[in-house]
This record gives sequence, C-alpha cells and structure tokens, in this order.
Amino acid sequence: MSTSQPAAVRTFKLRRGRISGRHEHALATLTDRYGVPGPESAADPVALFGRDAPLVLEIGSGMGEATAAMAAADPDRNYLATEVHVAGVASLLALAAEYGLANLRVARWDAAELVPHLPAGGLSAVHVFFPDPWPKARHHKRRLIQPGTVALLRSRLRPGGILHCATDWPPYAEVMLAVLGADPGLVNTAEGYSGRPGHRPLTKFEQRGIEAGRPIRDLVFARTFREVR
Repeated sequence: MSTSQPAAVRTFKLRRGRISGRHEHALATLTDRYGVPGPESAADPVALFGRDAPLVLEIGSGMGEATAAMAAADPDRNYLATEVHVAGVASLLALAAEYGLANLRVARWDAAELVPHLPAGGLSAVHVFFPDPWPKARHHKRRLIQPGTVALLRSRLRPGGILHCATDWPPYAEVMLAVLGADPGLVNTAEGYSGRPGHRPLTKFEQRGIEAGRPIRDLVFARTFREVR
C-alpha cells in the first residue's frame, strides 16, 4: 500500500512567459532587501520587518500596484505580500524600491505554505483581492475561499481583525458570502456586500472589469472577540 500523501490542491494557475530586463534586475538586486527567505520567516514578523507593528497579509498581490499604494498610504502597518508569479514578485519589488517602502515584504510563496507559519492572532487584516474564480464546476475545489482556508485565515487574525475579499465574478461572490457568513468566528461588517473601501485602490484589472460590465463585489468580515473551537 502506498504511503505517499495526496498532492496539494493548487488555488492558482502558473503563468509562463518572459520577464523584462527591469524585472530581472529587481529580482537580482532587491530580493535580499524586500524578499522573504522562506515561509518559516513569517513566524517572526518583528525580525522580518525590523519593527513591531500591525501586520497586513496580501494574498495574491498580482503586479503589485494596489499593494504598493496601500503600503505607501499606511506607513504605520507592515504589509506582507504573497505572490507565486515571478513577474508580479519582480514588479512589486521594483515598486517597493521606487516608493522607498520600509513596511513592505514580498514572498514568492503559495499562501498555503506561508500562512501556517504566521503567529495565531498576529494579523491586523487579510486581503484577498480578485483571486482566480475557477469558474468550471470541476475546478471549484481549487477556489481559495473554502471553509477550511477561511478558518485558518481567521485563526491568524487578531480579535477585530479584518478579512477583506473582492471579486468580479458574481457566482464566486455568492459563494464567498456564504462561506464567510458561515464561519462562527467572523461577522459581516455590512448588510451583504460592502462598497469598495477607500483604502483599496482601483486597479487597471478592476477598471477593465468595470468597463466590461462585470460587477465588483467587496466582502469585509471581522473576527469576533469570542473564542471559537
């Protein structure tokens, strides 16, 4: 009988393609300054950032424009961005240097590898903006927002901490609302969907979705102060 473990279910599709010379330079010269050596480094955010400050986790930072803008506008909190695509990592590294962001670190790791290392109750907020909707029914198991993942993310939030999701795929928005609403340790901060908070920048990706007629849904849930077992 085989004792091998089943392969982990990926919540993302790896994109192939060449990166620009600017991005190659960013990877070569800025990874030591802004990068995260390994998932286990997330266990000590104070050492990672060189200071003790509220921590925001960005899951899937894309090309990084929104993450860099939020970190620049919010210098009193630290931002830990996770992104698996090389071009996105390189782009955010370049933006971090361009903006001089001492409060930003970029991890080229799947969130599933990194989040378990984060200290319980150590996050001020978690952002999951426009994750892959995996629209085909047979791929729904790959969606990031699932009960088990939400429970793990919630466990890393401090009481009162925010789990903020956004999507432009209405069927996924409905699932998100149901899954988040069913978690016993989370409470919706709005009646149903939330409007886009002012601190979440409007990205080029989102603007294209709006122009194409796709409705944008934000969901903002807070961790309750009661203990959940």
